[in-house]
Amino acid sequence: MKKYIDRGKKDTRSGFGEGLHLAGKADPRVVALTADLKGSLKMDAFAAEFPDRYFECGIAEANMIGVASGMAITGLVPFAGSFAEFVTGRVYDQVRMEVCYGKANVKIASSHAGITLGEDGATHQTMEDIALMRALPDMVVINPCDWTQTKNATIAAAKYNGPVYLRFGRPKVADFMPDEPFEIGKAYVLNGGKDVSIIATGHMVWEALKAAEVLETEGICAEVIDVATIKPLDTPTILASAIKTGAVVVAEEHNMAGGLGELVAGVLAATSPKPIEYVNGKDTFGQSGTPGELLAAYGIDADNIAEAARRVIERK
Repeated sequence: MKKYIDRGKKDTRSGFGEGLHLAGKADPRVVALTADLKGSLKMDAFAAEFPDRYFECGIAEANMIGVASGMAITGLVPFAGSFAEFVTGRVYDQVRMEVCYGKANVKIASSHAGITLGEDGATHQTMEDIALMRALPDMVVINPCDWTQTKNATIAAAKYNGPVYLRFGRPKVADFMPDEPFEIGKAYVLNGGKDVSIIATGHMVWEALKAAEVLETEGICAEVIDVATIKPLDTPTILASAIKTGAVVVAEEHNMAGGLGELVAGVLAATSPKPIEYVNGKDTFGQSGTPGELLAAYGIDADNIAEAARRVIERK
């Protein structure tokens, strides 16, 4: 099994900030908007270098999405950023009608996703955002796993012509992915395996790699796949892995309804049914706590991924 090295803990929102800054240097059409969250979205470097291309919209997310859509019509490439809960649930109608229905070239930058933003609690946490965004026609949904992949995904989103939902988080997590161009629509096979496929997204990818190391000590060879792009899904890669191993675990920092687990299950059911286990938030709201405490409390950490792998192998 290939070993991935943690180069140091970094928050994925800072990877977005770096990617936005680099995208802004490469393309003068790139502009940034935020709803009074420049620091939280790590837009500081972009705003400092390109003050005429940074727009503070105040705590008015719906208006921000409308402004971004108007900018896109003029040929600009706007990144509109806020917390995941506010830039999806609070403004869903604007995203649906002004961005997706009009196929506006708007990039929705979604920070503090999932429950790992921690102590801010249920009002600021969201475990439903992927379901909301992937239900929208023409919306690309990207959920990168570390600082490096988030940086490169942001650069790729700037080059893509069409609506993009880019999801990232607050906590500092392992930075381990190679620094290479991000391919929208590609699932990355991180470890080859024969006994079980662990399909993970976002913060759960590192947890999946840790689980695979534990399973290896038990003689179980797990294939780990990083689904950084949830929509469009890399169906061929997922199917090939599931057919090879005959058992699947899907891990995500999101609720069951509308998440990656349901998406993978649908692909398998239509083509090659296999036993599948889910590691997710099930049907819950968040609560206050540290990121580590919450992952353990909700059963979405490496230990739970390893246990799900053992269960699904028994069902083969």
